[in-house]
Amino acid sequence: LGRMKPVIVVHGGAGRIFKEREEGCRAGVVRAALRGYSVLKRGGSAVDAVEEAVQSMEDDPHFNAGCGSVLNEKGEVEMDAIIMDGKNLDSGAVSAVKCIANPIKLARLVMEKTKHMLLTDHGAHLFAQAMGIPEIPGEKLITERSRERWKKNLEPDSNPEEFQK
Repeated sequence: LGRMKPVIVVHGGAGRIFKEREEGCRAGVVRAALRGYSVLKRGGSAVDAVEEAVQSMEDDPHFNAGCGSVLNEKGEVEMDAIIMDGKNLDSGAVSAVKCIANPIKLARLVMEKTKHMLLTDHGAHLFAQAMGIPEIPGEKLITERSRERWKKNLEPDSNPEEFQK
């Protein structure tokens, strides 16, 4: 049968993309797909390719993942990630993680290094430390755009300063 040609599909999120962001979003999806595809071309696994593509989007402020995430009520970045291996249906996930640039890497470690499927908040934080995942200041994940969206979406009469430390 010969070798199958590798294929990767990248989904950059849902919702409306405004004209001024269209080019950056398209370029980001193409970059993520190409990074994942290059892993496949080098003989890397599908899971390697997915992790690489998602990491590319987590590092790109155009997407609601990693840097550029939508802020929680307190104005913080709190992220979720999940990864699955289609060969054996193993999966790993993290939720409510903070101060980590690439939650997809942590989700993969949950899949490969634990008997758990999901770690959340404090447990995920302790696991990240144990695995040597570097922490970054939460502010580094906040973009001007996400801060503006957060302010706009606050409940009327709420005081955003009371949420901030």
